[in-house]
Amino acid sequence: MTTRNLFIQKPGQHRITGFLLVAFFTVLSVIVLIPFASIILTSLKSSSLVIRNGFNLKIEGLTLENYKYLFTGDHQYFAWFGNIIVLTAVQTVLTLFISAWVAYGFALYNFKGKNFLFVCVLIVMMIPFEILMLPLYREIVAMKLINNYLGIMLPYLAHPIAIFFFRQYLRSIPKEIVDSGRIDGCSEYGIFLKLILPLMKSAFAAMAIFIGMTSWNNYLWPLLVLSDSKKFTLPIGLTSLMSPYGNNYTLLISGAVMSVVPIVVLFFSAQKFFIAGMSTGSVKG
Repeated sequence: MTTRNLFIQKPGQHRITGFLLVAFFTVLSVIVLIPFASIILTSLKSSSLVIRNGFNLKIEGLTLENYKYLFTGDHQYFAWFGNIIVLTAVQTVLTLFISAWVAYGFALYNFKGKNFLFVCVLIVMMIPFEILMLPLYREIVAMKLINNYLGIMLPYLAHPIAIFFFRQYLRSIPKEIVDSGRIDGCSEYGIFLKLILPLMKSAFAAMAIFIGMTSWNNYLWPLLVLSDSKKFTLPIGLTSLMSPYGNNYTLLISGAVMSVVPIVVLFFSAQKFFIAGMSTGSVKG
């Protein structure tokens, strides 16, 4: 029996393998979805049940009063929700565009100190944010951007992970595309905007998911920068509901469930373009 025949599966073996894979991923999906099911069920229970039993999968005492209070109560939840949507959208778009510009220079241009600067990008990527937090805060204070959304966005606009990802992606693009644009009289800005950006749709989709989720869940840095409760983002606002003197579990848990919805929408929207871009790039013509 040759080595090649050892890896050839019979039709029955294919069915068994397929069944095992489906069973494995089904079990894995159930395990992953259990926490989401728990928090959704808990959001439909009264505060007394939550305090007494905690998070669980018991279907008892379900009510929509929590969501009724969320949508009609006297609180700032929707102000926080609107703040985080605007902040996430603006920061994601600016970060993608600026990081792509930087990566474009690293990938398709040769200049003095290029490798040293790229190593600096990699070093910044490996340094924990907690180490950079104090000098960044002092810089934001010096620029008078405290309690300002620009102060939140500024440290993330040239994102080292996005720069590294885009640089690796752009290195696979033939330089002949750039040369042909120059021959046709296109400016360097026009080459990037008209020739390079359309080729980066799949890369943008992938990084939009990452940057959008990072911005949406960012808690520590906005907490340092913002002081006005009207400007709080959703993670800070939900945390402010917890206090030693009383906890609004009704609003906290139902608000946390609603905060997941935009992330799910972002993921599935970007996933469609990401798969389409990858499929298009995999076909050789």
